[in-house]
Amino acid sequence: MNFKLDKSENIFNGHVFDIKVDHIIYNSGNTGVREVILHNGGAVVVPVKDDGKIILVKQYRYPFDEFLFELPAGKLEKNEDPQICATRELTEETGYSTESITSLGKIYTSPGFCNEILYIYLAENLKAGKHNREEGEHGMEVYEFTLEEVNEMITSGKIVDAKTISGIHFYQNKK
Repeated sequence: MNFKLDKSENIFNGHVFDIKVDHIIYNSGNTGVREVILHNGGAVVVPVKDDGKIILVKQYRYPFDEFLFELPAGKLEKNEDPQICATRELTEETGYSTESITSLGKIYTSPGFCNEILYIYLAENLKAGKHNREEGEHGMEVYEFTLEEVNEMITSGKIVDAKTISGIHFYQNKK
């Protein structure tokens, strides 16, 4: 690294994330500022039914004021095991449950300004049940698509959510 930390200040504590501002000094003597969003991270699930269909949810996303097709996912509680979060979110959002959940990988969502890590899991041998959505998830819809349909939705821009695109990539390329 070509800098040292001079001062770090937490300027916002929110329900979803916190924000800190770091003042740094480069080896050259110049100064800089780094604004960092601190996030607990999350878990993403690629739910694949026995017939090979992938389950997606369609939900309203406030920052974009639109409905998006996405893989089920949710925010980690502080120090929560991502696999526990993935299992919870699968049932909460889709009603499906499983004991067959395996790690596919992880992604850094916005490494230039945020420390969020999303852990991606494959869920198979699904058992249908009832969802248990949070208040902000009411109106969420569950869909099933073939892998070919999902890939076409990505290519055509119908799926634009990065965690979903990454999750499908991991699934297609799993060893």
